[in-house]
Amino acid sequence: MNLKPRMKNNKMPKPRKQNFFNTVTGALRFTAFWIMVILQLPILLLLPARKKITVKYMAVFMKFFLILASIKIVKHGTMSKKRPLLVAGNHISVFEIATFPVMFGGSFISKNDVRNWPLVGWVANKFGVVFIDRRPSHAMDALALVQREIAGINWPLYVFPEGTTTNGSYVKEFKSPLFNVAESTDVTVQPVVIQYCYHDGTPINDADLAEHYAYFDNTKQTAGPKCSRERSAFGQVFHIMVLGGFRVNVYMLPPPPLAGKNRKEIAEIMHEIISNKYMELKGNKNEN
Repeated sequence: MNLKPRMKNNKMPKPRKQNFFNTVTGALRFTAFWIMVILQLPILLLLPARKKITVKYMAVFMKFFLILASIKIVKHGTMSKKRPLLVAGNHISVFEIATFPVMFGGSFISKNDVRNWPLVGWVANKFGVVFIDRRPSHAMDALALVQREIAGINWPLYVFPEGTTTNGSYVKEFKSPLFNVAESTDVTVQPVVIQYCYHDGTPINDADLAEHYAYFDNTKQTAGPKCSRERSAFGQVFHIMVLGGFRVNVYMLPPPPLAGKNRKEIAEIMHEIISNKYMELKGNKNEN
């Protein structure tokens, strides 16, 4: 197995230069993205909110988005067939929100604030996103809500236990309240690891991840490089379109045995599995 990064003409791959042609191409793709959104709205108006058909349609909606952003997904491993299923993964950018539904179907558990975002909140509710209040004082209400939701569906729910995106150089400690449902319900929890690479499969280094591909708040990072210019979510989408996209490796790992564990123990176990695999992949390990 080759443990060295791929090099073309003895040069390490780099992000595509942001010249006039690439900027225009990115602008055209970004415009096409908004046209796609507008064209989808009548369909979403007709589809029932939070139903199986609408959750399935999210994969179609997100597939168009990934095509326009030139994001290629490469799957490793298989998703558990057990239900109910909670899938926990690391979170680097906004593109995980499209990657998971396209690869596996299903919907998300999200912070309650998203519900109030213009347009985004309405679309997310249509797509079956479960909004929870993550404040400790509302933990029991959030648990009851997730229990009700997960009992009535046969698709996976995804959660990002870091509670935020990162610069991609590490995996933040997991917030244990997000695993309340795994502590009190017979739910399978499967770890998934996301890795960003150039299109040829070479892992993107920490400096380029932070500056170009990750989407995060500098003040929330505890390790690794910062970005020189923080962007809005849609600003990040436009930037990736200018860069010509990237490749996402998605590693589905076996669900660990969690019977009898409390939420803090579950959070620690899941963090160890996901963080260890992610750091292993960052050690310039290429898999095809």
